[in-house]
Amino acid sequence: MKILRPLALIAGLAIALAAWLAPPLADASNPNALWHVVHDLCVTDMTVSHLPAPCLEVNRRGGYAALKDLKGKTQILLIPTARVTGIESPKLLAANSPNYWQAAWDARTFFEKRAGGAVPRDDIGLAINSTFGRSQNQLHIHIDCVRSDVKEALEDHADEIGGHWRPLDIDLAGERYQAMRLNGADLAGHDPFKLLAGQSPQIDMGRQTLAVIGWVFRGRPGFILLAAEGGTPANPQGASEGLLDHDCQVLGEVSPNLRPVVSH
Repeated sequence: MKILRPLALIAGLAIALAAWLAPPLADASNPNALWHVVHDLCVTDMTVSHLPAPCLEVNRRGGYAALKDLKGKTQILLIPTARVTGIESPKLLAANSPNYWQAAWDARTFFEKRAGGAVPRDDIGLAINSTFGRSQNQLHIHIDCVRSDVKEALEDHADEIGGHWRPLDIDLAGERYQAMRLNGADLAGHDPFKLLAGQSPQIDMGRQTLAVIGWVFRGRPGFILLAAEGGTPANPQGASEGLLDHDCQVLGEVSPNLRPVVSH
């Protein structure tokens, strides 16, 4: 039996979906649009029909969903299915909080599917913007290609990045970041939110923007963490999403069969 949504709900969620598709930072008229898409559409569909549409995945045990962003050929968003406004939420620093960064790293399989195959880990980046650099009040981690110039700059300075936060002496996409190195094939046991917040009890997490770049250190897998403070003259937006390339030029030509769609 086919289950239909009430027309009023469909109309309301269509408006929310349209608002979510607006260009980032250009239209904050409905900052809850992304929340409505995930909570009212994806989670509802998963509950009723066991399909995550329009999301690619709804992991109820892990508490997250993966959604194709219409911006770019390959960009995926990792979004909590619980209400978490953004990087400033104290829920992210609770002892038992989900590691959404590990979930985002796992969700790169959807990114790779759209890229046409396995992607080298140092071409993959995850990013979350500060409160100044986002248009949606539901936490979402961007998953996409790293900008080629950012990758080249990090290659030149990777040996300078250690196991503690330290300012980089170079600009990345026109901004200054601090960096930290993590060893390991995945982020299990390492939550970048907590690593960033652990620098100081006075840190204003809402001003922070954070990125995680897959890396290989002398043949061993790891990650480079990058953080900057937004809302400042040097970095007014605080949007580490700018380290990503939504055209994925680092991978060369993406298959024309990989069209930007909401769901498979």
